[in-house]
Order: sequence, then C-alpha cells, then structure tokens
Amino acid sequence: MFDIGFWELVLISVVALVVLGPERLPHAIRSVTKFIGAAKSMANSVKDELAHELKVQELQDNLRKAEQMGMKNLSPELQESVNKLKQAAQDVQRPYAASNHTQTADNPAATVAEAVDTSQSINATAQAQPLPTEEERKSADNKAE
Repeated sequence: MFDIGFWELVLISVVALVVLGPERLPHAIRSVTKFIGAAKSMANSVKDELAHELKVQELQDNLRKAEQMGMKNLSPELQESVNKLKQAAQDVQRPYAASNHTQTADNPAATVAEAVDTSQSINATAQAQPLPTEEERKSADNKAE
C-alpha cells in the first residue's frame, strides 16, 4: 500500500521524538494505533456486511430462477439455495406455528414466495411511512395520558 522502507520509518521516528518529546511520544503512538485499529475494524465490518448482502442477493436470484423453472429439474446449486430459503422460511414461521395450527403449506415454493413477498411489503410499508415529528410524538404522548 505505502512504499515506506526501514530508513523512512527511522527518520519519522527521530522527527516525532524531537517534535513531541519523550513524554508525549508514547501517548501519540497509542492514539495512532487505536485509530488504525478502529479503521481496520470498520473496514472488516463493511466487508462482512457487503458479503452478507451479496449472499442474500444471490439467494434471491436463485429463487427467481427456480420459480421460473417451476421448481423442477434444478441444478444442485439452485436446489441448495431453495433448500436454504425453505429452512429460513420455516425458522421464521416456527414462533407462529404454535398459535396458528390450522394454516399449513402444501406447496413449499408458495410458502417461500409468500415469505419473500411479505418481507418486501413490510419493507415497502416501512419506507413509505414518514417518521413522526417531535411535535407529533408529544401530542400522541399527551393523548395517551
């Protein structure tokens, strides 16, 4: 990344020692290392989030392909993605299964598609509704009292 050799580091160290002095130099080094650590942590966090989002996008694309193919004659990669989505849909529905025993899905593809549609409609509703202003929140609190 940076092309800094040994002698450049020695020169920077000597200049820092002369400018900052021996009392403030250790504190400055600790501050710089904390900053570098925070920057690395933030970069790794962003990288992990991007990887997660790409994986979700890939699963959604595979689900669309599977739906278009009618859930028949799927490649092993697509079948694995569909199975993961089915498992995720089942995990989401488990808390509700105890309270609602009468609803069962005969078609797993419809269940997954319904879960995706529901999550998309929830996201669209949440994005369409503006957040209440401070005055609206205060008036709602006053009405509740």
